[in-house]
Amino acid sequence: MSTQLDFIPPAKPIIGAEERAAVDRVLATGMVAQGPEVAAFEQEFSAALVGGREVVAVNSGTSGQHLGMLALGLTPGDEVIVPSFTFAATANSVAVSGGVPVFVDVDPETFTLDPAAVEAAITERTVGIQPVHLYGHPAPMDALADIAARHGLWLFEDAAQAHGATWDGAQVGTFGDAVMYSLYPTKNMTSGEGGMVGCATAETARQVRLLRNQGMETQYANEIAGYNNRMTDIHAAIGRVQLGKLAGWTATRQENAAFLDEHLRGVITPVVRERATHVYHQYTVRIEGASAAERDAFATALREEHQVGCGVYYPTPVHRLETFRIDLDLPVTELLAREVLSLPVHPSISEADRERIVEAVNTVATAGA
Repeated sequence: MSTQLDFIPPAKPIIGAEERAAVDRVLATGMVAQGPEVAAFEQEFSAALVGGREVVAVNSGTSGQHLGMLALGLTPGDEVIVPSFTFAATANSVAVSGGVPVFVDVDPETFTLDPAAVEAAITERTVGIQPVHLYGHPAPMDALADIAARHGLWLFEDAAQAHGATWDGAQVGTFGDAVMYSLYPTKNMTSGEGGMVGCATAETARQVRLLRNQGMETQYANEIAGYNNRMTDIHAAIGRVQLGKLAGWTATRQENAAFLDEHLRGVITPVVRERATHVYHQYTVRIEGASAAERDAFATALREEHQVGCGVYYPTPVHRLETFRIDLDLPVTELLAREVLSLPVHPSISEADRERIVEAVNTVATAGA
């Protein structure tokens, strides 16, 4: 296949005229810090994605995780159970809040927390569980909520990649005590940069609001020591436009995924549980039996020989990063870190792109068989 083909990127933010007009509209008002656009975005996001729960906008998904942990009462030495097969921010949010992330294994098909592993990791110091709806597939929230209830633990959902995903017909973010959504540029929708924290109670939401704004709701009436983690009206204006397009983009992602499901050969395609709605932030396949080097060679062939972008999320389990360096036996996590490869599924790919992706993957898989 010719290398003169246009490169198909693994992800592509979609920023158009409506987003630019929204930014211009805010700039024309002269009010660009946290203001009416943020308040409107919070209300609209809550209604669309978090079942009407109170939502607090912040300047990044990681800030949302951090402030959410603090608002839920995390104190130094507290343990929070997290997956190791995830982005580092999941565990970092626990660590920077003074807590101890306890890493457990995941389901080899959905890449989300294994409830049995969670239950086995609970100690007298455990205060919470942080499931990750990885790649857009929801974690098994009924089982995890049951564990949390029986042990008196809070549940903080990491929905950074799962805007609009559902479990048993209920939106992710409506099962736990809090939820974080990321609005980073490559997510299913963006505000340029930002995050949202959905809260089950008014008190948790108030704590997040205080923490994001130097500990005050009223100017100069500081109640606690807080941070400057506010979202600007500029970012909120972009997010409001994107929110209106999310449902259509999600449907396109799902259509693209269905095409790949039907036509890919030689790789393990994503599993979707019967009770789940997958929103395909990533379309992640497994190169069964591959070493990390073999998977990386597969990815290199896709990029260099076929001009098909791809990504490896995540090549190093978090517990093995320099940050933590914990000696653990997490066999599924280690397996996935060697085998996973994410292919383009974003709304910008065309029907011709989908066919090229299929042809490329099938060709490389056959060559390596």
